[in-house]
Amino acid sequence: MGEPAADEAAGGSPAGGEAAADGTAAAGAARAALTRPVDGYLRHITVERGLSANTVAAYRRDLARYGGWLDAEGVEGFGVVGENDIAAFTRSLRTPEGEPMSPSSVARILSAVRGLHRFLAEEGAIDTDVAREVKPPKLAMRLPKAITIEQMDRMLAATGGDDPVALRDRALLELLYATGARISEVVGLDVDDVRGGGGDSGDGGMRTGDLVRVTGKGSKQRVVPVGSYARDALDAYLVRVRPVFATRGTATPALFLGIRGQRLSRQGAWLVIQAAAERAHLDVHVSPHTFRHSFATHLLQGGADVRVVQDLLGHSSVATTQIYTHVTADTLIDMYLTAHPRAR
Repeated sequence: MGEPAADEAAGGSPAGGEAAADGTAAAGAARAALTRPVDGYLRHITVERGLSANTVAAYRRDLARYGGWLDAEGVEGFGVVGENDIAAFTRSLRTPEGEPMSPSSVARILSAVRGLHRFLAEEGAIDTDVAREVKPPKLAMRLPKAITIEQMDRMLAATGGDDPVALRDRALLELLYATGARISEVVGLDVDDVRGGGGDSGDGGMRTGDLVRVTGKGSKQRVVPVGSYARDALDAYLVRVRPVFATRGTATPALFLGIRGQRLSRQGAWLVIQAAAERAHLDVHVSPHTFRHSFATHLLQGGADVRVVQDLLGHSSVATTQIYTHVTADTLIDMYLTAHPRAR
């Protein structure tokens, strides 16, 4: 009679062990019911929609947060998620236990949640898309922050020098400003994406073939002209620097290389920009996107058509590009108020 009691004291009763095993199995099954559909959705947006690796990684993080919240609430699958659950999750984002989330972060997470539920409903994995009525928070319109042409000239001039790193950095910054491409698009370029030289046009214009093929969001490609300053900087880098860097690492088609021969990372490019801004003694914050904003703003100030700028930036909707017209309109208003005798 003493042996079973000893077993129970040690927590080793057969019934207790089976119950624990059943509980563990049930918990594992519940987690699988929340992770497998997410994995299927991530494969869908990667393969069929062609979203970039960075976008897919952001979706993965956001949906892991959503799945973790459902698991903590005892929800055992997306098929039993109700509108009340979606509403409660939305409230949890707006009043988190840690640091408050920005409206844009909340909107991004809710966009991932809506996309997941829409996908599962279309695939027949759930009966109803309970997230279709979710309204993201309204975002205040933030005007792009561009720097002036004079400030941009100072930044580019501050990246002078004849050493290999300086020549590479000058080519990188000139290309960012010349094309308005995102930093991820520029560091993702291969040598074959730069279509070079067919000789001088003879009239001081662009040379034939001065184009770069940029792969943007959703793997959509666009061809953007490259002006003479960026072209000359690229030529100097490709002839004098890249072959040297390439011998230090494994073979890669990447256009921009680090000093060890590997593809230059986004973080590495960001450091190049920060160093140039410091050398130029700019009193404004400069980020990789500053080049893109300045590219668009300066084109519009120079009289470029907004739809041309749309194509150059790779925007799918002209409405996205039109935010830059607010910036140039502010400049026009300032000039009007300063110059017109009856403006004030």
